[in-house]
Amino acid sequence: PPPSSEGGISEGTSMTNELTDDELREAIVRHEWDQFQRTNNEGGRAACQGNWPVFHQMRLAQFLTWERPLLTSYAADLDAADHVGRNLVTEKYGRMMASTAPENFTKNIEPYIPRLSEERAARQEQAIAQQVAWAKDFRERYPKLGEAMRALTTTEDTPSATSFETYLRGELGTYSDQTFERYEAMIGERAAASPQRNITEETLLHTVQLDGFDTLEEAEASQA
Repeated sequence: PPPSSEGGISEGTSMTNELTDDELREAIVRHEWDQFQRTNNEGGRAACQGNWPVFHQMRLAQFLTWERPLLTSYAADLDAADHVGRNLVTEKYGRMMASTAPENFTKNIEPYIPRLSEERAARQEQAIAQQVAWAKDFRERYPKLGEAMRALTTTEDTPSATSFETYLRGELGTYSDQTFERYEAMIGERAAASPQRNITEETLLHTVQLDGFDTLEEAEASQA
């Protein structure tokens, strides 16, 4: 297991400023892991809650696509959550249940988590739609790697399987307004780039590189 972040980097911005970008990414992953350990799962502790190497790989790969201002803002979100007794990882999984277990969500979760404004929800859907399109494009070009990914859309959710779209919607819903604005700007900048910078492809490239591959093509060729 990783060293405990002991509540993350909640000593404040000064400590965050002392970290390199890579150190900040590692601190965020450790902080999320600590919150994940405090997430109660129906039916007992989930197997993935004991798998630090995979958790570290998947979360770090995502944060390697983020630049410093977004990292700093999200680190502050995690700290602020600790201070008021919120758990953003628990909340993320709770928000996903709006699709995978709607009755349970309405009764036991929705009343206890922050409600998003209609404007915020609509802006999130624009970012989500762009990323679902990128993920679809990735899966068409790298079908073997794509098979190992989550199902793509919310229409494919089941009580035991959560799609890429639903997972993303759950996660974005936990971000503060400042963090979401920075995240939204990142998606917009990548979509406006010529050629577009597919953030799913970038994340998966980091994922396979953390697994020891040099390229997505090499990782795709290695799949059975």
